[in-house]
Amino acid sequence: MRFIPYGWHYIDDEDIEAVVEVLRSGYLTQGPKLSEFERALAQYCGARFAVCFSSGTAALHAAYFALGLGEGDKFITTPITFAATANAGLYLGARPIFVDVEPDTGNIHPDLIEGALTDDCRLISVVHYAGHPVDMERIWSIARRYNLKVVEDACHALGARYRGEPVGCCRYSDAAVFSFHPVKHITTAEGGAVLTNNEEVYEKLLLFRNHGITRNTKKFLYPSHGPWYYEMQFLGYNYRMNELSAALGISQLRKLDLFVRRRREIASYYSEALSDLKGVMLPVERDYAKSSYHLYVLRLRGDFAHRKGEIFSRLREMGLGVQVHYIPVYLHPHYRRLGYTPGLCPAAEDFYRRVLSIPIYPAMSDDDLFYVVDCLRKVL
Repeated sequence: MRFIPYGWHYIDDEDIEAVVEVLRSGYLTQGPKLSEFERALAQYCGARFAVCFSSGTAALHAAYFALGLGEGDKFITTPITFAATANAGLYLGARPIFVDVEPDTGNIHPDLIEGALTDDCRLISVVHYAGHPVDMERIWSIARRYNLKVVEDACHALGARYRGEPVGCCRYSDAAVFSFHPVKHITTAEGGAVLTNNEEVYEKLLLFRNHGITRNTKKFLYPSHGPWYYEMQFLGYNYRMNELSAALGISQLRKLDLFVRRRREIASYYSEALSDLKGVMLPVERDYAKSSYHLYVLRLRGDFAHRKGEIFSRLREMGLGVQVHYIPVYLHPHYRRLGYTPGLCPAAEDFYRRVLSIPIYPAMSDDDLFYVVDCLRKVL
């Protein structure tokens, strides 16, 4: 049966050749490709520094650590995200404060943040849901008033723009995090990165991904024992990205603008082809944003929302890999055991009740698009 997933990677001969070249080289890890990828990524986004990790989750963990989040702290975030955004804070002994979302973009609602702040809050972590940027200038203004750090979970938003600048430039944040999972804009198979303009944060990120170890003689805390000497200065992790992934990332990054352009073409086609369906609300794009459309998310109206399970199953039976992004994080059993309860963020729960992600990825053919729209029109 024909099956069109909600997301899929695009790999061509150039990507394959880039990986094969590394396999034939002397380095499979800790070689020159990693630094090359980091420089290219920082340059693309307009940030001073980029540090790559083994996954987007590892990158989030590292960003929170490098910005000082720790045991007993709290941090602001959104419930409409993959669990990793909140989990990364739990790893450090911090506790998330979930703030409700805008009903149309699904992004954290800036108007509600100040009312949720506590004295032990240290950080705001926002998510550019589906590739649509949060209004970062407003977030940054709040953070400066209350002396908070800001992380952009930009795992959906590589290639997006906020007020004309690339997401990841960190003009209005202390760090931005990307994911290179196969369904994202570019892939390194698994992988992630943190971008920042702060050199101290950059240095902490480098150590955190390498067990907390430094070989830099200028950074030693104790006298060296000899040329073999190194120091583990804090408890870090083995979060390094390997050379194969970095080589693939370099090759993929060269195609990123093409990938984003195709995603926006697909989104434009859907928005026109589905505009007359009364049972759905289509994605919005604010005047400050240029979405990179990691997801194309429909919001079901009225009775259609009550029948989402039936609609989902019928579309799956027709070969559409529709998905729901996301179950509000605090509704998961682990978070219930931590004391979070339903009703905490009513707009997020209503958003979850309505949303349905339909296929969008660069490798989709026009025939695929026609089929998706035909299936949606038949079911809705």
